[in-house]
Amino acid sequence: MMTNPKMQALGEKRSVIREIFEYAKVRKAEIGEQNVFDFSIGNPSVPAPDCVNEAICRIVKETPSVLLHGYTSAQGDASVRKTIADYINARFNTRLTGDNLYMTCGAAASLTISIHALANPGEEFITFAPYFTEYKVFVEGAGCTLNALPSDEKLLPDFSALEKAITAKTRGVIINSPNNPSGVVYGEQTIQKLVEILNRKQAELGTDIYLIADEPYRELVYDCEIKVPFVMNYYANSLVCYSYSKSLSLPGERIGYIAVNPDMVGAKSVYAAVCGAGRSLGYVCAPALLQRVVAACVDKTADVSVYKQNRDTFYQALTAYGYDVVKPDGAFYLFVKALEEDAYAFCERAKKYELLLVPGDDFGTKGYVRIAYCVAPETISRALPAFEKLAKEYQAKV
Repeated sequence: MMTNPKMQALGEKRSVIREIFEYAKVRKAEIGEQNVFDFSIGNPSVPAPDCVNEAICRIVKETPSVLLHGYTSAQGDASVRKTIADYINARFNTRLTGDNLYMTCGAAASLTISIHALANPGEEFITFAPYFTEYKVFVEGAGCTLNALPSDEKLLPDFSALEKAITAKTRGVIINSPNNPSGVVYGEQTIQKLVEILNRKQAELGTDIYLIADEPYRELVYDCEIKVPFVMNYYANSLVCYSYSKSLSLPGERIGYIAVNPDMVGAKSVYAAVCGAGRSLGYVCAPALLQRVVAACVDKTADVSVYKQNRDTFYQALTAYGYDVVKPDGAFYLFVKALEEDAYAFCERAKKYELLLVPGDDFGTKGYVRIAYCVAPETISRALPAFEKLAKEYQAKV
């Protein structure tokens, strides 16, 4: 029996993040969980806010079983979509309706559906390194090509590279702010420059170029002066892919949405394509209970102050030990220069101290490692001596 070779290859080799995550499980079973410092995966350690469990209990108690566990509309429950649209409008001064939203099984489904809805095989999407590793899988799964452009020294988009990269085959640009893996936030000036280029290129080429904003970390910013611009306020041909995995600490529940800007060219047709892509991929009727739960908690977030504490503790210690660290304004990752050119070799050496880090190569940026600091603060405190020993080992070789 023959299989699809691309699908088989994806199944036989996990992402580098998942490989290390699975290695961590094995290692913890061997030597004890407290002896392994697993910074591999973005699995929130902060509990969901109380409103989540309260909403679950109330909805289960008050909702008839046929509705509680029954199908919603393919694109999601109408009242849920209206509630979320109304919240976005009040927060960002937009004019979304429920018929601009499509409920999904998390941000991965949102991105996959959006890419399939917008692109024809042979077209191209652009993103900026470092980028979330699965973008390449999602784009290639739609028969398209991902063109990962470099970023500048601050890990912000290289706009001169973008100018040269956009062609008639460019269907869209994917941005992720706050960024996984760097924690960098694209501020208003960055978004304005990006939009200026996209608008100009659309006019020059006579094509529609879509901006897909991947926003699972929108709520995770740590300083009051840091703002995450809402792209619909800047660019008509934009879609927002959102997940409650990080904001409500619900990664395993797989719930999110796609918002299609009502001001884009052919907005109704694009929304229809989103619905069609969801149908084609089998991503219809996101979990009914969770749809109602996030609607009930639409204006709530988990306690992200813990992540700020973790960031500050980690950043101050690692820089004191001699590591070169990109200070993140959001998300819950540190992007750190490896202490040798080969990040994979550096990560292997770190395992000697039971430090499990993710090499940056699969994020499109060699020579860096990602550290997910969404862990208990005491895990970081116990891990810091190991990071210091690792740094001293390299310093002794100089």
